[in-house]
Amino acid sequence: MRIGVMAPASLGNRDAEAPFMAFAAIAYPAVDLVVHPQCWAREGHFAGSDAVRAAAFLELANDASIDAVWFLRGGYGSNRLLPTIMPALGEAARHKAYLGYSDAGFLLGALYARRIGRPTHGPMASDIRRVGGDATVARSLGWLATRDAQGLEPGLDGRPAVAFNLSILGALVGTPWLPDLADHVLLIEEVSEPMYNVDRLLWHMAHAAQLKGLAGVRLGAVTDVQPNDPPWGEALEAMIARWCGEMRVPYLGRAQIGHTQTNTVVPFGLF
Repeated sequence: MRIGVMAPASLGNRDAEAPFMAFAAIAYPAVDLVVHPQCWAREGHFAGSDAVRAAAFLELANDASIDAVWFLRGGYGSNRLLPTIMPALGEAARHKAYLGYSDAGFLLGALYARRIGRPTHGPMASDIRRVGGDATVARSLGWLATRDAQGLEPGLDGRPAVAFNLSILGALVGTPWLPDLADHVLLIEEVSEPMYNVDRLLWHMAHAAQLKGLAGVRLGAVTDVQPNDPPWGEALEAMIARWCGEMRVPYLGRAQIGHTQTNTVVPFGLF
């Protein structure tokens, strides 16, 4: 199996390459990781210009010898590729998995909206640098290589599901890249925001016309919460239950997704 690795957004950390390559070679010897040199390109904030990143994505996606595309890391910038890459995806792109999370949610959402490939939320290659990073990336590599279900989100219940960073989901609303999520269970997570902005993002979710008809909402990790002045004063679970009530969608409890070492795998739709 050949898995292509590319960086669709922020600058990659080359120090991560040797650890994830070594781990894959030992734990998954049948997997050939093909690291695109674009991962280490640089243009300001980004891993190469928009054109360079788009070309790398298309090269891997349209290569029939590549079985899956695994994103190196998130950050910001995947959204800037969508107008270029989506019309240029060929037949080979429809027969592979695409795996990442955070900013890569722009790509996963747009692919799912057009039923291209198998978009999947899960740990990225650079997560090898987390504490216990071997176990973190093993969930993604195991799913891509052998459909190992041990790394799947344990609360998946047979209904179609999707997983998004809340900020990315909000940015997709009102664009042609947001998939139809009617009858889906929506798993959300967030990082590096104050609680007032988490509340604002949930307000947006609750009132977005494009998000009507959800089967339910589950909440993953909300980490690295920024200071709120004055203090917020409302528990996170109470906040999301309140907005789900206003949305008239069941709140289905917690999920093991997010910017953490315990981040799990969520295939979009049914699997």
